[in-house]
Amino acid sequence: MESNKKTGYIDYNKDRKTFSRELRNNSTLGEILLWNQLKAGRMLGYQFNRQKPLGEYIVDFYCKKLNLMIEVDGYSHEFKTKEDLEREDDLRKMGLNILRFTEQECRKQMLNVVRSIEIWIEENQQPIPPTPFTRGRLTANE
Repeated sequence: MESNKKTGYIDYNKDRKTFSRELRNNSTLGEILLWNQLKAGRMLGYQFNRQKPLGEYIVDFYCKKLNLMIEVDGYSHEFKTKEDLEREDDLRKMGLNILRFTEQECRKQMLNVVRSIEIWIEENQQPIPPTPFTRGRLTANE
């Protein structure tokens, strides 16, 4: 699959869309808890997608503006280290940055997980341009 670095668009296998929906409907507790921290721009104003098809893969969470994917590794990942490394290598070749957390970290140490993501964003973010309007009013920059 190709990645267009100029627009940030990554092609994906359209057959993955249905499976992606199934994964969203059958998320682990760790994924649900992390999604509650990421959704609706709660993570420093950045938008994340959940169970996003990218290339031949589906990633747990993805932020296009940061080219960042976040994975929550559960019990099944303990037996797939070779496959996970190949998958991660393919995704890095598409220009993606990857953060990994375990299911247990997301369940029991969410403050540490959130802070780790915030630190990564603070160190790697691209400035978000200010919006000219806030709820129908002009901003103070006018």
